[in-house]
Amino acid sequence: MLGLDGPRLDSARGDSLPLDAYRHDFRERQWTIDGQDSWKLERQQRFREPGFASWEAFARGDWDEALRLIEEERDYLREFSQQVESHRITLFRVRVVEEPIAPYLQWELHLLRLRAECGEKIRVVGPEQIADLERLEPLPELLTLGDHTTYRIRYTDEGILDGAVRFMDDATTARCRELTRDLYDAGEDLAPYFARAVAPLPPPHAE
Repeated sequence: MLGLDGPRLDSARGDSLPLDAYRHDFRERQWTIDGQDSWKLERQQRFREPGFASWEAFARGDWDEALRLIEEERDYLREFSQQVESHRITLFRVRVVEEPIAPYLQWELHLLRLRAECGEKIRVVGPEQIADLERLEPLPELLTLGDHTTYRIRYTDEGILDGAVRFMDDATTARCRELTRDLYDAGEDLAPYFARAVAPLPPPHAE
């Protein structure tokens, strides 16, 4: 399994993209990888997603409304999945989950369950499975597109999306993809994990 220490993800070797530039760049590139894979690694346990209606409901303590609004995303995610399939792209995601599950992550896992039901391939790993990789620092939030593009996604101290550093060399993408694939192979499919560890939980209290 590959680590990400040293110069492998040296930000100076990538292109720093502010939030709007990152979103534009991602939209421009996401449909250019026909027949290839996209791999995402999520490590942090807490984020904030202002502007997303379901998260806003969760943040104000309305759990039933948060779940209802997640379900409203189903048609959009089905259409998105059909578009992904038409480009012969496979979406993979690894979600690191620490227990006890943080309130934000409990909310996100409901959203990820819907994403999985609509076609995204998602698995869960625990902190014990990444301990050797985090001896120096936590793993970054990563997203690869095909063979050539990697984003190290950045967040503010409050956990709000803040842009990314883009790496365009094939070697970096291959290493990041291999790392995420190794974790995916070691992980548990989201559906059984959700049924066992998330479904029985009481409604969370927003942090």
